[in-house]
Amino acid sequence: MLLLSLNIRQTKKIVSQCSMKKIYFFILSFYVVTFAKAGNENFPVGARSAAMGNASVSLNDVWSAHHNQAGLGFLNNISAGVYYENRFLIKELGLKSVVIAVPVKAGAFGLCVSNFGYSSYNENKYSFSFAKAFGKKLSIGVAMDYLTTKIAEGYGSKGVLAAELGIQSKPLKGLTIGAHVFNPTHAKLVDYNNERIPTIIRLGADYNFSNKVTLAIENEKDMSKKSIFKAGIEYKAVKEFYLRAGVSTNPNLTSFGFGLNLKNLKIDVSANYHQVLGISPQFGLLYVFGKVDTSKKKTKDPGEETE
Repeated sequence: MLLLSLNIRQTKKIVSQCSMKKIYFFILSFYVVTFAKAGNENFPVGARSAAMGNASVSLNDVWSAHHNQAGLGFLNNISAGVYYENRFLIKELGLKSVVIAVPVKAGAFGLCVSNFGYSSYNENKYSFSFAKAFGKKLSIGVAMDYLTTKIAEGYGSKGVLAAELGIQSKPLKGLTIGAHVFNPTHAKLVDYNNERIPTIIRLGADYNFSNKVTLAIENEKDMSKKSIFKAGIEYKAVKEFYLRAGVSTNPNLTSFGFGLNLKNLKIDVSANYHQVLGISPQFGLLYVFGKVDTSKKKTKDPGEETE
């Protein structure tokens, strides 16, 4: 906990006296303590949502398998995606994720695997989800996760099971409301100091003002931290090209990016900026299998199949 009492000047002094290996470990420790005190706090993934301030609880595409499983219920085609984030341009803070969603007659299944960190410290999430849509206005999703934390230098690794529950509703044309709970049982990671995986509640909405503009807002509450407000906007500049921007608080981040919708292939590039730690670029690829209907006007996610 000593890291909490260090100011920037002290940090620079310590870093200047450390070897490169110790610098990496120090930065990682500072990051974990500052932004992820409990660890395994369900890092956001997906370059599209990252560009929109990670206001993703009401969006529905293949990354709903991670953000809000209910969104899977509105998909029509098998989809798969990969994502990479180079957090603060430090590879030891890299975040990687792969996802696949498979709609079936009874609903939709999702599988998402994420990894954060490097050989001396890493966190992994293995998530299996299922969602069921009730008509075109309501979908409910659940997920079972296996979360692991590994620390080198003889500390070993630990794994724990956690659950997720989400819901999405479309009460009005163009409006989607989403709610999601991560780890409602407050699962315990280790007995020492009663360390538990955080419980996180998210509520948000997005609205399509037209075929070109989508606005998303969200509030996230980790039960042991201050609330995080997120907001993002997406603008369809020209056919198949999207511009995005967003903000979030605690910590204060600004984000931006763009997306290319090339029928079955979706390419998303984004970055967010922290005024002290710097920039974090993100990159994502999404592929929709089968024929994608482009004959109808879309007012939703460029990574979402037309209903």
